[in-house]
Amino acid sequence: MRVLIIDDHHLFRSGLRFLLTGLKQSIQYLEASSCEEATLLFDSNDVDVVLLDYYLPGVAGVDALERIKNHFQTNVVVISSADSPEIIHKVINRGAVGFIPKSSSPEVLVAALKLVLAKGVYLPPNVLDQYSSSLSPDCEKRREELLGSLSARQLAVLMKAIQGLPNKAIAHELDIAEGTVKSHLFACYRALEVDNRTDAVYVTASLGLIPNNKQ
Repeated sequence: MRVLIIDDHHLFRSGLRFLLTGLKQSIQYLEASSCEEATLLFDSNDVDVVLLDYYLPGVAGVDALERIKNHFQTNVVVISSADSPEIIHKVINRGAVGFIPKSSSPEVLVAALKLVLAKGVYLPPNVLDQYSSSLSPDCEKRREELLGSLSARQLAVLMKAIQGLPNKAIAHELDIAEGTVKSHLFACYRALEVDNRTDAVYVTASLGLIPNNKQ
């Protein structure tokens, strides 16, 4: 697992590296202080996951997110000192697979990173509150019901969709027609009781759903 940390504060990068060493995985750490430096130093095949600071010198915010996603073609998690629901919704809508506030405790940060590295989606609790009321009180039961209602192929399409892949890329990776991807996503959205990909990310995160052997 090759993790690229893009943050202009050396102390934070060092602290994040220290926390990552506690994870029971073999992780190679790559670092850059800006979006421009990251794209100059590393190629798309160098990186598996990107942890991207929202406020960077030069290219920043959703512009940095889009440039990093286009360059590395991999999962990007935004980390920021600001955690307003508006910013979080914006980055998820642009294809980030998660958002981790820098104000999180070390324990929460490690748990979030574990989920992200397992190809799950992490969002802070405060932005999930609006979705919690629509979910069953028994999250595990609701998750199992959802998994039982979706075929293996539908679940595979959903996982790739919430990780920010466009329909064309999903079709290519799964060797199916783009129209089939749209049909599967429609079935997934109906099962999740949502209308779009961004809301699907929020509900999926609320359920703690991550890829498993059903895919």
